[in-house]
Amino acid sequence: MSFDLSCPVPFTATDTIEIGHGGGGMMTKRLVDGLFRPAFGAGPDDLNHDGAILDVGGELLAFTTDSFVVKPLFFPGGDIGSLAINGTVNDLAMCGAEPVGISVGLILEEGLPIAELQRIIGSMEAAAEAAGARIVTGDTKVVEHGKGDGLYINTSGVGRVIAPAPINPRQAAPGDMVILSGDIGRHGIAIMAVREGLGFETEIVSDCAPLIAPVKTLISAGVPLRCLRDLTRGGLATALIEIAETAGLTVRLDQKAIAISDAVRGACEILGLDPLYVANEGRFVAFVPASAAETALGIMRSFNPAAAVIGRVERRRERGEVVLDTIGGLRPLDLLSGEQLPRIC
Repeated sequence: MSFDLSCPVPFTATDTIEIGHGGGGMMTKRLVDGLFRPAFGAGPDDLNHDGAILDVGGELLAFTTDSFVVKPLFFPGGDIGSLAINGTVNDLAMCGAEPVGISVGLILEEGLPIAELQRIIGSMEAAAEAAGARIVTGDTKVVEHGKGDGLYINTSGVGRVIAPAPINPRQAAPGDMVILSGDIGRHGIAIMAVREGLGFETEIVSDCAPLIAPVKTLISAGVPLRCLRDLTRGGLATALIEIAETAGLTVRLDQKAIAISDAVRGACEILGLDPLYVANEGRFVAFVPASAAETALGIMRSFNPAAAVIGRVERRRERGEVVLDTIGGLRPLDLLSGEQLPRIC
């Protein structure tokens, strides 16, 4: 198999993988569009979504997989175990599905203290119970000391689709409102603060949490959900850019409506980071028709008072775009070349 030279930025024979290329960004787009999709047979039904929808004997199931390499293993608000379970449950929720079963693969490094492993397994058990999920199968491998940063986790999840209509980027339409479920940037900054030994006046705690409850409530209330996306690697900006490009839409955001805590904003200024691109593990955006926005916002605020309408879909275009309405005018948002903060999930 050869590389797809029609990819926006083609590969060369000397290209290599570098740290930070595993998350949202231009290099990831090149890998997915130029290598993975052609190799794995993605066709016109590929939706660039958080999971695949499978029709199994007339029942729709969502299927997703993810790997977790966060460093450090423990951070304010969670650990690699709770992160893995919540991340998998959330990807299913973004497809309008409730979890049925989760698999767990553990890559353990020689010398990992059993006490740490017990703590992480306990976190996974608690996170699964809180999300109404079951861990049903798994695998364990051990690698030599110095080869695995203590522990890596791979998870896959199967969920039963409960949404009455498809939820994916191609359902978004002009006139839709974009609703954000809470403040952004806390997970990535919480990881960076621990990793770099940074002390802030107010401790920044990760937003790591399951999102199935608000999604199920929105569905039960009959809110017509066009598209959902959790804001993990690459943050809010990358998630919206991916949706806009997949759907061929212009998304216009109101900078003033996007909630960012003073602690996160201050940390980003010190570190030279853009909070719009900082990862979250308990936040999502919902695209809904304007007629349903008030109902959807009320439900989302019942889970997090910081939820807000942050923008709208304006028009269709050949190449999607996201623009930010700032005090100084409109600022186009672009994919970064790599991740601002690698190894955060």
